[in-house]
Amino acid sequence: MPSYLGAIGTALPTYRLAQPVIADFMARALELDDSGARKLRALYRVSGIEHRYSVLPDYGRTLGDYEFFPNTPGLEPFPSVSPRMAAYRREALPLALAAAQDSLRQAPGVAADSLTHLITVSCTGMYAPGLDIELVQALGLRPSVRRTCVNFMGCYAAVNALRLADGIVRADPAARVLVVSVELCTLHFQKSHAEDHIVSNALFSDGAAATLVLGQPLPGPAPYLAMQAFHCGLEPKGTRDMAWHIGDTGFEMTLSGYVPALIERGIGQLIAGLLHELPVQLADIRQFALHPGGRKILEAIEQALGLSKADNRFAYQVLRDYGNMSSATVLFVLRELLAAATPADNGAPVLSCAFGPGLTLEAMLLEVCA
Repeated sequence: MPSYLGAIGTALPTYRLAQPVIADFMARALELDDSGARKLRALYRVSGIEHRYSVLPDYGRTLGDYEFFPNTPGLEPFPSVSPRMAAYRREALPLALAAAQDSLRQAPGVAADSLTHLITVSCTGMYAPGLDIELVQALGLRPSVRRTCVNFMGCYAAVNALRLADGIVRADPAARVLVVSVELCTLHFQKSHAEDHIVSNALFSDGAAATLVLGQPLPGPAPYLAMQAFHCGLEPKGTRDMAWHIGDTGFEMTLSGYVPALIERGIGQLIAGLLHELPVQLADIRQFALHPGGRKILEAIEQALGLSKADNRFAYQVLRDYGNMSSATVLFVLRELLAAATPADNGAPVLSCAFGPGLTLEAMLLEVCA
């Protein structure tokens, strides 16, 4: 029997920022000359992103009005890891809690105290006692709820969490699993002229998403997804091209220009491995929920799999409206897919993929239940 995923809740921070506004902040912070500032703004214009969200107001303010960064030219002394983790601890719980409550509101037949498992996902902060314990208390979960933390895996981590939830429910169909992902990527802005950091600063944003995974269809008329299969692949040649390290001034993302090419080269084999033992061919799939790691990554996947931008519309929509929220992003994409589902989509296979450090490529096959 499959497990069932639905009631996808989301939450966003207070500060909604247009890409040109963030570009202006970055040009000032990096103290770029006119030529450098023009190149930076051009990068932001072609990113495919119109707005991003942050728990920090500073990206929409000018020097003299900053709350987190120093009000000095060059933002010196630049924030170290400690104040960034203090901000994470302050901001992560309210955002995660709002997403979890949104999920539970969509499933009125599932009470918080009936949940048997809680899986939290994040790669942008950590502390202990952690977010998992705080969510147990804030949501009113039973103290005996089984907790698992999926940390520091990057953008593909939610797929890993869903695979774990799927395994739990297949082993015990009475299990009720809440998966909560929260990422505060904008806490980790790096004041660096390195291309990797400039690209990362142009893409990443903050957000949270939560979903329920059950052993039976979710209550209510809303469409949901049956999880069919998972597959993981590694592209070792990408080890140095996508990485995530803790430095003295926050978490440092390596995201080289070779990543789209690596994904384009590896995704065909990944999908073949996923579908190998299933009665589904790639040609049968018309619904896609791909992690929008960036516009070039989406274009590389389209080239490799023969997809159109219309096939990829949910990923482009999330990228445009929210940017790359790391692990939470694919849940936003799945939410958009479900919101657009009609009874005619019942039984339609859905291909979902996400990517992260390793270079890791994670894929899952789902089915629309409308």
